[in-house]
Amino acid sequence: MMIVYLSHGLESGPGALKTQAMKGIAEKLDDCEPVVMDYRGMAQPQQHLQHLLSVLAERNDDPACCVLAGSSLGGWLSAAVSAQQPVLGCFLLAPALGLADYPETSPIIQAQHTHIIHGWRDDVVAPEPVIERARLQRLSLRMVDDDHRLHASLETILCDFERFLRQCAAPNHYDYKGR
Repeated sequence: MMIVYLSHGLESGPGALKTQAMKGIAEKLDDCEPVVMDYRGMAQPQQHLQHLLSVLAERNDDPACCVLAGSSLGGWLSAAVSAQQPVLGCFLLAPALGLADYPETSPIIQAQHTHIIHGWRDDVVAPEPVIERARLQRLSLRMVDDDHRLHASLETILCDFERFLRQCAAPNHYDYKGR
């Protein structure tokens, strides 16, 4: 069973458009359980991070079977958790990288599979730190002609998300050394 943690952004909630649309994609797949996180009422990114880590611990989910997906702050949370404990996948939408008020501005993403979607016209999270993180780690990155909310790219996001989840769920036929 693959567990998909969906984390919303700072100014949205668990009912946000992208979160609910991605939940619908996860629900369609066999052996896939979406977990929609709720961070409302928490002010600091560190509080959000501790909440996500505590839910992971309470549920006793194996990080190797977890996909962390999120938008903006939720994308940063997914990356930050993966930096502490390697996970199966990270699917990051406009991840809040490079922001000074976050505990770690550019966490090293430790996931078997990672895909990032970011808007060229994002005026909340500049594209440069996201591009740099993807470049440094050679991560899959799709840049789109969109703003921070990525609403004009929802169809692209959902197509990429379904493909990403199927890739994460596929059995590995060889290890990273090509055997």
